[in-house]
Amino acid sequence: MLLHSKILGNSSKHILILHGFLGSGDNWISIAKKLSLNGFSVHLIDQRNHGRSFHSENFNYELMCGDLLNYINYHRITNLILLGHSMGGKTVMKFSLDNPKLILKLIVIDTSPRYYPIQHQYILDAIKKIDFKVLDSRKKIELELKKSIKKESIRSFILKNIYWRDEGILDFRFNLISLSANIDVIGEEINSDKIFLGETFFFKGENSDYIIDSDNNSILSLYPNSKIISISKAGHWLHADNPDEFFEILLNIL
Repeated sequence: MLLHSKILGNSSKHILILHGFLGSGDNWISIAKKLSLNGFSVHLIDQRNHGRSFHSENFNYELMCGDLLNYINYHRITNLILLGHSMGGKTVMKFSLDNPKLILKLIVIDTSPRYYPIQHQYILDAIKKIDFKVLDSRKKIELELKKSIKKESIRSFILKNIYWRDEGILDFRFNLISLSANIDVIGEEINSDKIFLGETFFFKGENSDYIIDSDNNSILSLYPNSKIISISKAGHWLHADNPDEFFEILLNIL
């Protein structure tokens, strides 16, 4: 099955963007609009079990890389620039090791190849408490989420996934059942006997601990032609926390 995407721009220079866990391509719409105005075709891709893409009980990075290759082949894209944030960063890291000839530049946003323990269980627990038969408005849902999730930006992030499934009935776009069952997959280590020799950039948020100094060796062992860039005054969602600085550096790289 083909992944859903929103494509902005009409250029032979293609940038494919993969979102993070519980997100969708729309999380990157502001950045994509700016990139399209600077001469790029930008593909905002929804990974399986997210956004408007297909749902499946099967969920792991090997499958997500297969989904991405199918998408690239379908659209006949070559010499692409591949960007992934968090979970999407894990996907593009693995994909680059298996398909190096397809990629012109690799950009990984606030994640490294190392293993991460489960980060999002409390979010999933809060989401599972949502009863759409009772909570029939975004306001009611936000109030329920607020009991467990204190950070407003995370609540807003979750609320972007809500849509009217049927008349008068709200639902989440992501596949909550599959993602909950496969939550341990998200932090898996990316390891390989291969290396990616292409130009690679790892962005990290100044206030995030997803990329730390001890990650440098694992990054360089798989991506020897890589550079780590810190975005000031930013956390894990650095493209939203400091979009101006992030975009300026990104455009210079591109």
